[in-house]
Amino acid sequence: MKKLPRIAVIGGTGKEGSGLAMRWARAGYEVIIGSRSAEKGARVAAELNARAGVDTIRGTDNVSAAQEGDVVVLTVPYSAHKVTLAQIKRAVQGKVFIDVTVPLKPPKVTVVHIPEGGSATQEAQAFLGENVKVVAAFQNISAAHLKDPEHPIDCDVLVCGDDKEAKAVAIALAQAAGMRGIDAGPLANAVVVEGLTPILIGINKRYKAKGAGIRITGLEGDEARAGED
Repeated sequence: MKKLPRIAVIGGTGKEGSGLAMRWARAGYEVIIGSRSAEKGARVAAELNARAGVDTIRGTDNVSAAQEGDVVVLTVPYSAHKVTLAQIKRAVQGKVFIDVTVPLKPPKVTVVHIPEGGSATQEAQAFLGENVKVVAAFQNISAAHLKDPEHPIDCDVLVCGDDKEAKAVAIALAQAAGMRGIDAGPLANAVVVEGLTPILIGINKRYKAKGAGIRITGLEGDEARAGED
């Protein structure tokens, strides 16, 4: 049996990162959550293990987590995006890097904000360099639903990237977390995927919904696998 990759979740003490960490740990992955302080990372990891009924989540600081992970997942607010990328740049070279960041611009978090680099994920790729396989994924998933490991998530994960194998990794992780991953094309398309999040936030507010999401219709069987563009 092929060994599962070790997953580092940078910013893993937050709502989105901790929810993903629990779901991946329950699916059999070893998960390391990173925080700005190793002490907080360790404390939250213990809490997540207890909540998920596992013992495979460890916590440490962001740089150490990035160094240990085979796949690195970034789940920080956009305000912390650049500084966190700078901290972990050396540690993620040669790895698959899944960016969950959405460029929200408070207080208008229901309005689409397009950053100078086109999208947060494109900015990450430009900063980290071509030796890092950057993928956009998990931007449109409700953190509240992720935090409940028993809650089914009726939402697809749109995956964008320029490397087919890296997209396949993200799609497999979506499936492990209880969702369907959809190949949404090259990294340039991440601007649309990230832009859907403020739209969904607005829908939740206007309709008093909880965790509105995206579903892609018309796909059957394995058609969602990472394919040719």
